[in-house]
Amino acid sequence: MTRTVVTRIRDRAATSPKGVAMREKRLGIWHEITWASYWESVLDVAHALLALGVEPGDRVAVQSENRPEWLVLDMATVAVRATTVGLYPTNPTAETAYLLGHSGASIHLAEDQEQVDKALESGDLPHLRRIVHVESRGLASYDDPRLLAWEALVAMGREHRAAHPGAVESLVDAAESSDVMTLVYTSGTTGPPKGAMLTIGNAEFALETVLEKSPFTRPAPGPKDLTLSYLPLCHVAERVLTTWYNAGAGTQVNFAESIETVPQNLREVQPTLFFAVPRIWEKLLATARIKLDSATWAKRRWARFWLARADKLGATLAANGGQHTLATRVVYAVGWVLFFRALRDRLGLRRVRHASCGAAPVAPEVLQFFMGIGVPMHELYGMTENAAIATANRPGRVRLGTVGEAHEGIEVRVDDTSGEILTRHPAVFAGYWQDPEATAATVSEDGWLHTGDVGEWVDGTHLRITDRMKDIIITAGGKNVAPSEIENSLKASPFIKEAIVIGDGRRFLTALIGIELDTVGAWAQQRNLGFTTYRDLAEKPEVRALVQGVVDEVNERHNPVEQVKHFRMLPKELDHEDGELTATQKVKRSSIDAMFHDLVEEMYASQGGPA
Repeated sequence: MTRTVVTRIRDRAATSPKGVAMREKRLGIWHEITWASYWESVLDVAHALLALGVEPGDRVAVQSENRPEWLVLDMATVAVRATTVGLYPTNPTAETAYLLGHSGASIHLAEDQEQVDKALESGDLPHLRRIVHVESRGLASYDDPRLLAWEALVAMGREHRAAHPGAVESLVDAAESSDVMTLVYTSGTTGPPKGAMLTIGNAEFALETVLEKSPFTRPAPGPKDLTLSYLPLCHVAERVLTTWYNAGAGTQVNFAESIETVPQNLREVQPTLFFAVPRIWEKLLATARIKLDSATWAKRRWARFWLARADKLGATLAANGGQHTLATRVVYAVGWVLFFRALRDRLGLRRVRHASCGAAPVAPEVLQFFMGIGVPMHELYGMTENAAIATANRPGRVRLGTVGEAHEGIEVRVDDTSGEILTRHPAVFAGYWQDPEATAATVSEDGWLHTGDVGEWVDGTHLRITDRMKDIIITAGGKNVAPSEIENSLKASPFIKEAIVIGDGRRFLTALIGIELDTVGAWAQQRNLGFTTYRDLAEKPEVRALVQGVVDEVNERHNPVEQVKHFRMLPKELDHEDGELTATQKVKRSSIDAMFHDLVEEMYASQGGPA
């Protein structure tokens, strides 16, 4: 019998039936879901899928915020040997239609009226037989025969279970490692999203590697560890951390109420394991500085004193693999009592014993800040196509600015000619759904996955990523520039949210910069600068001067060819629905070039000569 995430949940329900698998907050109260209850729900919904005619290999889609029903349907789908397809809640109707049509999903969970409307407005979807909704508010007048309430789905499953006992269990036991358990669609920065097929074998290799062969933290994750689920579950990193680790290690998942309440939920839950993309770490850093800057004079002086100590602690830790010296341990012990404990408590990071950052490049200064206040930071590297597992900074061997060392059983190399990073191991995906050409271009015949990332080795052990191959800028003078390093340095400032460096084929670099509204807004209020909208604030001369100072500071750390000569302020916040960002908040450079073309040309034309 093949071990799967489903059999792991079944085993936990048998050995720890009263243990808490997950918690969700309803009407201000946290409600617990035990392993026994979780498994019973998986069985009920799996039987419902059988009652609806779902067969092995069929696709079941989910478009919802993170909640228990997401995990239950995901595991129920795997239980009947079907394939889960995750959609972002922020996907507009056009993207929803494409993903449902391309995957050929037969069952679709649309969380609420908003998501149901997207499915109903998606046009002709011949494969889509049922649209299940969890929240029925606003749907009473809808008469589409495909609609089915979650409660009715569960009831249907219980009836089928009573009539066909053991039907799901037999499918669970018949699972094979080659079964495609999920389609994870790529972000689509350069074209339509592609559905990466991840198998049961991919997931099991990833779990065995990070939990058993080379644990990313010691002691290894277990039932005493708490996590906060808030990144979209259709993203491979959140699926691994929330669903797979939960099943494999028994960690307790706590669902954030929404992305807006993450700071509050962090403080309530105080997780022990915390993963965040760079944008979240940057936001936490900006929030901390806003609150400290708005405190009384005495508290600001006190905070600045201890943050100066934190800077030195972070620098020492970064130079020492993340380990304390005797001197820094003493300083931190005093700082913990007098300042750091309170700060970490307010950030929701007081109990974090292992924090990680991945999915996009991040400025080392951001990680160093958190290391300085005692948060054990570890940058890691993986991607959808290798089940989010490749390298990681290990405790005691941290090198800031790198994504760490290869896990046991994973091969990583850097191409001598192109500098592209390649990985090879059993978690490399089975290919792209209905796209053999893209699959062949991504995975070589001998199993090497072409990541599209450019990197280099540091001291022969740690991998450093310089940029995406497609994003490397080649200036008119023939110089190769990695824009992400410059952009991340700019975004390390609490005042800058977005930075897009431009210069391919140009004589020099320029940038489009978007401000962090909360931070710059607080800065403006402290100086009695009135403003009405984002654009009004961004266009103020004082704000431009503030950003110019950040640009000048970053330029000093780069050689002349990597310096930003001119910049313009973005007149609006970039948005997924406007096509400027992917669902994972990555900038679509082609869209930015088209939408803000006049601003770009203005920066080059102002210098005379060809742009």
